[in-house]
Amino acid sequence: MTLTPDREFRYWQDGGRRTEPSTVGSRPLLDISNATVRLYKETFGRGPTHARARFAGADTLVVLLQEAMTVGERRLAALGEHERVREHRVLIHRTVDDEMRATVERILSRRTLALINGIDTRCDVAVEVFLLAPAPEPDS
Repeated sequence: MTLTPDREFRYWQDGGRRTEPSTVGSRPLLDISNATVRLYKETFGRGPTHARARFAGADTLVVLLQEAMTVGERRLAALGEHERVREHRVLIHRTVDDEMRATVERILSRRTLALINGIDTRCDVAVEVFLLAPAPEPDS
């Protein structure tokens, strides 16, 4: 039995109380959030202070990361160099995209079809959006 997004989404809407057991892990969305923070820290030298993973429909996973910018990026943003910070992030992010996809695939037992990332340098908020392959049908 694999964990479906709808089941996990109900879990989060239930205020964090697990209503059904999961065979993927104790808390897959928390595992994804923690793994994303770790990858950011390894890649950018600093991890976000807040991370939250949520399903946005059956096949879309969103990981929201707050206070993810480095000191240097914050200084560039303060000078108005927002586009340079975004360009730098996109370039560096390419080195970790495959690992992010593999992590989500391992935790959710679902293939990723697309990964879209972005950052708002004015608010210091980053996002990772994963489009997932449809969940396999449960065996009859």
